[in-house]
Amino acid sequence: MNRRSPFLVTTLAFGFAFLYIPILLLVIYSFNESRLVTVWSGFSTHWYGELFRDQQIIAAAKVSLLVASLTATFATVLGTMAAIVLTRFRRFRGQTLFSGMITAPMVMPEIITGLSILLMFVALEDLVGWPDGRGITTITIAHITFCMSYVTIVVRARLSQMDESVEEAAMDLGARPFKTFLFITLPIISPALLAGWLLAFTISLDDLVITSFVAGPSSSTLPMVVFSSVRLGVTPKINALATILISLATLCVLVAGWLMVRREKQRKAAMARAIAEQEQNIAMQGLTRS
Repeated sequence: MNRRSPFLVTTLAFGFAFLYIPILLLVIYSFNESRLVTVWSGFSTHWYGELFRDQQIIAAAKVSLLVASLTATFATVLGTMAAIVLTRFRRFRGQTLFSGMITAPMVMPEIITGLSILLMFVALEDLVGWPDGRGITTITIAHITFCMSYVTIVVRARLSQMDESVEEAAMDLGARPFKTFLFITLPIISPALLAGWLLAFTISLDDLVITSFVAGPSSSTLPMVVFSSVRLGVTPKINALATILISLATLCVLVAGWLMVRREKQRKAAMARAIAEQEQNIAMQGLTRS
């Protein structure tokens, strides 16, 4: 029996404590009655009420959720298309350039990306008159630009591990390529699509640097409002907001994990039934011949 090294256990415990104890303290102090975030004066949900009465934060949250939803949806569609091109069409002219352009936003500093996108919007407005100012549209386009890179990596990894003979068998049986993709490929890669959507949604919801370049005065997102508030001093109201976001993120991860596990169990059960039916057919054919 292998014994766990005390050093490894201590390192693991220290790592988890370093990551999660500050989050736990933030959640605890969101129920603090005092205005000072570092002085505990009693349990209270007063700051949650103050949070929901803050119209600036509510409006910024609506903008952030709308932008994140649109970004995640379009980034998943475009990222999936890019992943299919990179996986299925292995050799084509400009493949290296296309692959580099897909992954570039992941390694490029956000301040460079934000400034580049801002200059592009200014040039387009001068040339064609669109976009007319900065707002939700410009933020969404900017977020799609770098979020689709993460979706492409996730979906491409799943497609590269997929058995292409399943698609070939479907087309041999008369299914057209689009129908094969819709009923064979899409269900198989659906966990990767869900993971990519959640990743894009989280990155978009959390972004501050790029959004600061392309946002307008009437389209402030939640990170922008929180950052401007924190510069004047942290209040338990911000702790309450962070606690709600942590709870929502945890709930989304749990639901996504449950759906992925359920999908995997259904896939394994379907494969087991198919194998059993195939073995039964082989046995029946053997009895008929004998």
